Amino acid sequence: MKTINKSLLIAALGVATLGFTSCGEDFLEVNHYDILPADVMYASEANAQSGLTGIYDCLFPDGTIADGWNYKPQLFLGCHPTLDTQATGWDVNWGIQNWTADEEELRKGWQYAYRAVDRANVFLAGLEGSGAENTWSSYKYMRGEAKALRAYFYMFLAQNWGKVPALSTGETYVTNPTKPAVENDMELWDFIITDLKDATADLNWTPYNGEYGRATKGMAESYLAEAYMWKAFRARAAGDNATSTAALQLAKAALEDVINSGTYELNRSYSTLWDGDEAWSKEAVWQVVMDMGKGNYANWGLDSHIFNNFFSASTNGGGGWGSQYNSWELYFLFEKGDKRRDYSFCTSPIAELPEEYRCPQTYGYNPFVQCTIGLDGPDGKVQDNLNDRTAPVHAENNNFMFRNNDGEYAPAVWSMKYWRLARCQWDIPHSPCHYYYKRYSGVLLDYAECLFRLNGDDDATAWSIIDKIRNRAFGNDEVGYADELTAKFTPYYKNMASEAQWGYGGYDSSRDYYPVPFSTQTVTVPSAKTVYTDMVNNGMKVNITGTEETLCKPFAGKAKAWEVALLQERRKEFNQEWNLKHDLFRSEILKTHVECDYPKGVGLPKDNPNKSKNWHYYRDWEPNEAKYFMPIPTDELLKNKALKQNPVYLTVVE
Repeated sequence: MKTINKSLLIAALGVATLGFTSCGEDFLEVNHYDILPADVMYASEANAQSGLTGIYDCLFPDGTIADGWNYKPQLFLGCHPTLDTQATGWDVNWGIQNWTADEEELRKGWQYAYRAVDRANVFLAGLEGSGAENTWSSYKYMRGEAKALRAYFYMFLAQNWGKVPALSTGETYVTNPTKPAVENDMELWDFIITDLKDATADLNWTPYNGEYGRATKGMAESYLAEAYMWKAFRARAAGDNATSTAALQLAKAALEDVINSGTYELNRSYSTLWDGDEAWSKEAVWQVVMDMGKGNYANWGLDSHIFNNFFSASTNGGGGWGSQYNSWELYFLFEKGDKRRDYSFCTSPIAELPEEYRCPQTYGYNPFVQCTIGLDGPDGKVQDNLNDRTAPVHAENNNFMFRNNDGEYAPAVWSMKYWRLARCQWDIPHSPCHYYYKRYSGVLLDYAECLFRLNGDDDATAWSIIDKIRNRAFGNDEVGYADELTAKFTPYYKNMASEAQWGYGGYDSSRDYYPVPFSTQTVTVPSAKTVYTDMVNNGMKVNITGTEETLCKPFAGKAKAWEVALLQERRKEFNQEWNLKHDLFRSEILKTHVECDYPKGVGLPKDNPNKSKNWHYYRDWEPNEAKYFMPIPTDELLKNKALKQNPVYLTVVE
């Protein structure tokens, strides 16, 4: 008898119990099976729906292959190569193209993605062989969701490795352990596009049974557009402009469907996207919600652990592993009045930081979790996690560069997107969080890119889309809605503050306020075309320490104004989100970005005694565009002799 391996632990992994979502995800509440016979799986519609949940299980971490899934390897693959996120320890290699085929995170990412593909292939084969197409009311939804999920994981593989094996329905690495990679990129992208077209036809704009967390038509069509844009990118690289233009036309049409559906809209406030009660808002096209539920955040035994507060909140002495810092080059990029900076970042209390670059709420403080950064502790060591903004700071280590216990330097800028829903305490290791993989703002910027590529540099609609994103960024959309937005925010934090196991001892929940105040008056936002045309011609100058310096070099001769506009708006909009590197790569501006936004030889090397007081990232290496595709993991090459390493990683032996 054929069997299907099926891990269905999502009830512990993904169901929101403390306000993450008010709509659905009931389909995740299933029993756990180790092995379910195939003839039982398709004996009834309900059983088949449980089998589908086994694919959704791969959206969440486990304790075997990928215990940090949704954070690692996504941070390393989707952010660090942009240099907008930086790290200490061995994680540094992900920012300087020193990764190798032996990296554990690469192996985990590859294996976990193919686990999902294998499950989807077995499920689809059984579903199609069930003969229930005309009798099960959910048949089309199950088929469409399975194909959308398979395409989603194949896109992860294609974006990061390029040419990989394309296992189809019925195939797994057990049935076909020596499947070779596709011959060319087009074959793989056409495979993904077919799945997404089928899913788009099968699914509706709203999720099946109103259960958020399921794939929808909007998710499938948004990724379909992205797949066409990747196909266009690879066609341009091969000199095939006709194929590129045709793919862009199809991407444009798919994006217009999503936009015109009326299903999605921008959040009024950029900040609320990462609040606890904002999961599956109308801006969320595809999102993974992590909330293990009351009583589980000090439980080290759960296999759903994501230590995102430790990864992202490695502040002065407060714990953490140095995986994630933000660059000052990104922090200083934001124009005066762009609230995305103050909603996204907090800094050490750096005396030299000019007032114009300080946010009163986030200078030396994380107001969402009420943690003062960089205090002088009773043992003489720097510490945080104290709600005391009047205590003396540890001056030695409150510089532009934070020096960790191993003597390594990293920018003293921390993300509040993931360090927002729990403090960083060793005995409270886990926190609720949600990860955006596709937001409506990204759909809009993708549409603008298509319009520019198809219609030229001055497309008025495309420029107006960028201005729409910027209007929200400068706070204009939230004017007049402060009470409504605050009313959603405060109950969640009051609930957390009442629970000692959340690590919120001493949290002041007595006032109804939003940590970074919402705007009360509209402002005039400089037009994107004006701002970025100037950046192309003149670069961007800043005066941080009393002397005018270059933040970014002029892009003239390397990129057009619209390309720079999309680059910089994506950096501001999607910092710390795992799609950033992929968007910049397929837009053919990632290498140019590194060269211009992180000029070589600027600043001080890590062994300079004045390093801590210098804000620049010191780049002493040249970016290699070929390395933006990763090496195939060594383990996979050993197991599958039909695979070949990506050429740039081959070692030439004399």
